[in-house]
Amino acid sequence: MNRDEAFEELKARLYDKDLLRHSLAVEAVMREFAKYYDADIEMWGLAGLLHDIDIEKTAGNPEKHCLVAAQILENFDIDESIIYSIRAQNDYHKIPRKRKMDKVLYAVDYLTQLISYCADKLPDKNLSDVTVQMVIENITKEDVKGINFEHIKQYKELNITLQEFVEITLHAMKKAFDNLRI
Repeated sequence: MNRDEAFEELKARLYDKDLLRHSLAVEAVMREFAKYYDADIEMWGLAGLLHDIDIEKTAGNPEKHCLVAAQILENFDIDESIIYSIRAQNDYHKIPRKRKMDKVLYAVDYLTQLISYCADKLPDKNLSDVTVQMVIENITKEDVKGINFEHIKQYKELNITLQEFVEITLHAMKKAFDNLRI
């Protein structure tokens, strides 16, 4: 499955524009981290893009989230490591996150949401005005409803500083959303 096919499958299952934007944000960040770790950019990007393909279908059933995604994705020509990373992002399933791709996906899912929250708190709601320091301050407070800070803190398993982790994520999101149209 190539990126265009994956995006069409995602759009066929996600109707909420905010959820689509979130998936695109996670895709962009995963691609950036793949570059950082000298990994397969397309594979990491697909993991990010498709990580919530089942989120609307499993709403209210968090224990099914990611398992349904895996069932959907097993019907396509997609690398098994992508499906594994998606399954491993949900703590309900107790699947070990073994590879960097698994760990990055797990941590950036909520960090992208926190960055969007920071943008929404600004007067112009402009992502380009969000700073690394603003994001780190919110991580330190840990009081943003709906954000799982324990996920974000898993950046420590990536041999990277919090500063670098937020910088790479924020940079990728700003670059991706510069010309985004959905």
